[in-house]
Amino acid sequence: MKNGKLIIFAAPSGSGKTSIVKYLLEKKKSLKFSISATTRPKRDNENEGIDYFFLSIEQFQKKIAAGDFLEWEEVYEGVYYGTLRSEVDKLLKKGKHVLLDVDVLGALNIKKVYTEKALALFIKPPSIETLIERLINRGTESKESLERRINKATYELSFEPKFDITIINEHLKDAQKEAEQVVCNFIK
Repeated sequence: MKNGKLIIFAAPSGSGKTSIVKYLLEKKKSLKFSISATTRPKRDNENEGIDYFFLSIEQFQKKIAAGDFLEWEEVYEGVYYGTLRSEVDKLLKKGKHVLLDVDVLGALNIKKVYTEKALALFIKPPSIETLIERLINRGTESKESLERRINKATYELSFEPKFDITIINEHLKDAQKEAEQVVCNFIK
């Protein structure tokens, strides 16, 4: 059996990355989602083991020490995200193509490990103003968390040139179609 490939999506918060990833998972049954681990609180619409593996900071740090993560980052102070190596390798060995939704630095770290077996896609908003508007419209951010996300987004946008492909998400349906075409070309 042939091993699968990795398709890594990264973007500043509010760029539409998750909407694009969900679209691809619905359209392409050959893609399997790698569920990340996080220490952030679970949102009302999220489920353990489906959206994320929700861990305490202590549990997360034990997994770091054990080398269980393919990549991990402290994205915000006290808020960790990571990709469990066992989850990715299990899917790849089954010949599945693995879709990852990770932060910018995590994406670049995974790309270094899997090189030509991985495609790193950067989803970009048409402007920082559009990004801010999207984050506000979500209604999930406090003033402080909104400010943190905007500062983080500005930093993350500087990494765009290090990705294999950039998709500008001005209109979600167009960005979804473009992502689908890019992914299909990579996994065939």
